[in-house]
Amino acid sequence: MEIERPFPEIRQVVLDCTDVRALAEFYRQLLGLRYREGDEPDARIDVSENKDWLVLRGPNRGNGVAFQQVDELRRPTWPDPTTPQQLHLDMTVPSVEDLEAQHERVLSLGGRLLFDRSDDPEEPLRVYADPAGHPFCIFVAPE
Repeated sequence: MEIERPFPEIRQVVLDCTDVRALAEFYRQLLGLRYREGDEPDARIDVSENKDWLVLRGPNRGNGVAFQQVDELRRPTWPDPTTPQQLHLDMTVPSVEDLEAQHERVLSLGGRLLFDRSDDPEEPLRVYADPAGHPFCIFVAPE
């Protein structure tokens, strides 16, 4: 009799970056995540202190995003295929109004708009680059 083994679960997505603290802060504020214990910026230490690996977690220690220090990162040139995006994150909101509100938040946090299809009646979306240049999408997906 064969024992059924559970499937592995994705624990986190890891993004390479040249400034782990800055990129972690961008996503912490954008997604409302929290630092894994031990990764929080210490108020007694200069917040620009860089570690080479930081992790953000969702509620109940759920799926997260991790940031890995690299010396050099070639920014994707999407939609120009010269340097492919290699990976991107898809995020959803329930309405066009929420998409508009998130647009302002992304820009205020240092994100950059790459593509705007927010007027599409079937699937409104926008594609952004985070401060390190990684593309990500926010689109409307009603529940």
